[in-house]
Amino acid sequence: MKTVRHQQACQLLHNKFVVVLGDSIQRGVYKDLVLILQSDRYLTQRQLKSKGEMSFEQDCLVEGGCLNHMNNGTEYREVRQFQSDHHLVRFYFVTRVFSQYMESIMEDFQQGLKPDVVIINSCVWDISRYNSNWLEDYQENLHRFFGELSCVLPEETLVIWNLTMPLGKSIRGGFLVSEHKAPQLRYDVIEANFYSGTLADAYQRDVLDLHFHFRFSLQHRTNDGVHWNAVAHRSITCLLLEHIAQAWGVLLPDPLRTVGEERSCFFFQNVFNEVPTKRQRGDFIYFRISTKTKRYKKTNQDVDSVEAAVSVRRVTGDEKMEPEGSRWRGAGGPAGAAAETGPGGGRAPVHVRMGSPRGPQTPFLPASPWPKTRQTREKTAFRKPEQAEVTRLYLDEGGHGEGGKV
Repeated sequence: MKTVRHQQACQLLHNKFVVVLGDSIQRGVYKDLVLILQSDRYLTQRQLKSKGEMSFEQDCLVEGGCLNHMNNGTEYREVRQFQSDHHLVRFYFVTRVFSQYMESIMEDFQQGLKPDVVIINSCVWDISRYNSNWLEDYQENLHRFFGELSCVLPEETLVIWNLTMPLGKSIRGGFLVSEHKAPQLRYDVIEANFYSGTLADAYQRDVLDLHFHFRFSLQHRTNDGVHWNAVAHRSITCLLLEHIAQAWGVLLPDPLRTVGEERSCFFFQNVFNEVPTKRQRGDFIYFRISTKTKRYKKTNQDVDSVEAAVSVRRVTGDEKMEPEGSRWRGAGGPAGAAAETGPGGGRAPVHVRMGSPRGPQTPFLPASPWPKTRQTREKTAFRKPEQAEVTRLYLDEGGHGEGGKV
């Protein structure tokens, strides 16, 4: 699992509308996502235990919670929303994967703003609070939910189904489960995860197996046997953001380091699987550009991105390899033609940047997260990949700037 920091999360979810649906654990997912969009701090124990509060880290309670009667029943409602200049995150508390209340949420999606990402889990309440013979009802509700979701949401919306995390042998606290059900519930969760994950995959939805990821991290589970601490929730956030980045074709490099510290650019895994040490006629050569990162400050704007471009060409001899320079324009992606592919060879420029991917943009936000008063150019010419040096020049509107080898 890759650690994701505040800056990376902000750039990845720039101009994106994220919806989280589920129980109290999903509420913790929402809260940690809201927190990482503002800082690298972890949730406190009080924040994790609180529910229905009027405000959490500059979000607002839209519906339910302390505005209505607080309870632990299946009719409890809570809708929260966090909105900044560049992000929108909303949370719906649900106790059943498909119900009249879920249909009202679908109407919100159909009539209002379409989410770019939907993160959902609904399991423990479904199999423990409604019917002792839960399997048939749960399967039917899953079919209805995924079918309705396909009709309401556009094709480009990324839907991630979280599998339920491991439960403890004994369950206590606010989660009301009868004594004869509690010992069997953790095994029922495994069975329910199998059915829900299989159906989500059949409906072409993404599945994140949190049960698998946390099966050996039980020390982070709280004493009630259901909930998890702040460390676990930050790990869930990192897994989700890494999954979203992979789904959108965006790589999350390590956070920028100090001036002069070497680092390597990261490229798409499906293109750069390895770096061959030998070049043979007729082979494709893949190589990386080793760079050093710098931060330039001008007019109170930080350039905190690593931009690079590399060419992949068929080797015809011991000729000179020249990666092409790149030029970016806003959040919509690089300005340039698509990569050339095909059995005939040719050049395939691959552009890499840590930032927002090409995707649906929400209308209430600015179009570009990057400074418009500065352009970046990189030019490189070398004979061997290991001798690559990147020259970066930052220009202002008048064409003046500073740069050099980085």
